[in-house]
Amino acid sequence: MYWDDHLPPHFHAKYGEYEITINIHTGLVEGKFPKRALRHVLEWYDLHKEDLLDNWELCRNSKLPKTIEPLE
Repeated sequence: MYWDDHLPPHFHAKYGEYEITINIHTGLVEGKFPKRALRHVLEWYDLHKEDLLDNWELCRNSKLPKTIEPLE
């Protein structure tokens, strides 16, 4: 997430030369990612959707986001 990013609430993921954005409310993915990496990101998103929304609000209010556990 970026501090001054635009709506709707979303987060960015990078993998090598690939980058995607994922809408936190809908799960809509924009961009391209290798299939296996995309599956992992979407699994992590499903587990942490509420945490991501909380962090979005923190960032929008110029506060530090909380750490979200990685996918194991």
